[in-house]
Amino acid sequence: MKIEEAILYCLATCNGGMRTEQIADMINSQHLHLRKDGQTVTSKQVFAVIMRYPDTFVLSAGRVMLMI
Repeated sequence: MKIEEAILYCLATCNGGMRTEQIADMINSQHLHLRKDGQTVTSKQVFAVIMRYPDTFVLSAGRVMLMI
C-alpha cells in the first residue's frame, strides 16, 4: 500500500484526527506501508506526505484530519 493510502486508512479508522507520530506508529505496527530501504515510517515522512496533499489532509492544532 502506498503511504498516502496508509495515512488515509489510519485517519478513517480513528475519529478526531491523529498526530503524525501516532500515524507513523500505526502504519509501522500494522505493516501498512513498507519502505524500499526496509526502515520504519517516520513522523517526518508522514508530515511531508500530508503537506504534499493539501486537498486531502488538513493539519490543525497539531492533529491531522481528512478534508473529505
